[in-house]
Amino acid sequence: MSSVLANIFARLPVAFTHGQGVWLWDTEGRRYLDALSGIGVSSLGHNHPRLVSAIAEQAAKVLHVSNIYQIPQQEALARRITELSGMQEVSFSSSGSEANETAIKLARLYGHKNGNTHAHIVTMESSWHGRTLATLAATGSAKAREGFEPMPTGFIQVAFNSIDAIVRAAEAEPRVNTVMLETLQGEGGIRPAEIDYLKAVRKLCDERGWLLIIDEVQSGIGRTGKWFAHQWADIKPDVMTLAKGLGGGVPIGATVMAGRAAGVFTPGSHGTTFGGNPLVCHAALTVLQTLADDKLLDNAHNVGNHLQAQLAQALAGTAGVVEVRGRGLMIGVELDRPCPAIPKLALDAGLLINVTRERTVRLLPPLTLQRGEADEIVARLVPVIQGFLAGG
Repeated sequence: MSSVLANIFARLPVAFTHGQGVWLWDTEGRRYLDALSGIGVSSLGHNHPRLVSAIAEQAAKVLHVSNIYQIPQQEALARRITELSGMQEVSFSSSGSEANETAIKLARLYGHKNGNTHAHIVTMESSWHGRTLATLAATGSAKAREGFEPMPTGFIQVAFNSIDAIVRAAEAEPRVNTVMLETLQGEGGIRPAEIDYLKAVRKLCDERGWLLIIDEVQSGIGRTGKWFAHQWADIKPDVMTLAKGLGGGVPIGATVMAGRAAGVFTPGSHGTTFGGNPLVCHAALTVLQTLADDKLLDNAHNVGNHLQAQLAQALAGTAGVVEVRGRGLMIGVELDRPCPAIPKLALDAGLLINVTRERTVRLLPPLTLQRGEADEIVARLVPVIQGFLAGG
């Protein structure tokens, strides 16, 4: 590929021309089963007629106007998100990093408005919140931060799934005013938060008047079988961040607020040029309506459980497989060694996946995935994993 591109991505040797459903075709006409969906973005799969029509319809009217004007599509989308989440306000952006950056700014502003001008945020080891400087500082990966120091201060990383670790952090730093976590760590190796842990964190934040920020950038919008993964624990955050699957392929992020977090922002305290324009909001509304009409949350839950069970059964007893885990159509297969070669081996087998945290094979197929297609993922992936572990 062209050397005029910045050397940021180690791209695989393939380029795609078109897609249909869970399938993509490359420039040579070869077909691939997409078990990654653009890292959880293409929630309706490829070339979904309803989404294509909605984008074309809006593009023929108006693509973009400034947020200094009213945008009916934006207001309608915000209303729908608050209905689904039981929350109160939405601020739109163009990506998950921006949504999380907005949440961090809100936590700081909340602190200032309540007399805590050096508010600290507790985040989790192995977490991932973005690549801007603040979201990178919040991310629990020292490797991701290498070379970008000095980092913004005010973040404390603690062990995931440990309420005691949060309490100890607050004892050491009394200016803590926020806990920020993922209900299901994606880049951290598809590691779910325990239900009791989520309930305990919510209770702790309530007792201490802290904000609870839940990052649903990867796990939200139906991927786990609920609209938002934290709903499995029957809790509600003060701040929730969304992106990826919300737009079905167009770039949109959202920061959703409730309770003590609502009303913190005022005109001039935050803003965006591209966030929430008519095109992306009309597309996102179509995604949400299609997910509901086609019962794709139930599909994600049922087909995801089937896929996880079939993988676990097929890999049972395979030396080097540590665990198959996940929730809905967010599944990881952890190996006992780094496996950077697996995405290329899977590509050669006509399957699109990737590896996260060096040794976890990540599956994020479209929410339209059918049971037979899930079986095909197993049929293609299992020999790849077993061949790699055998040194073949």
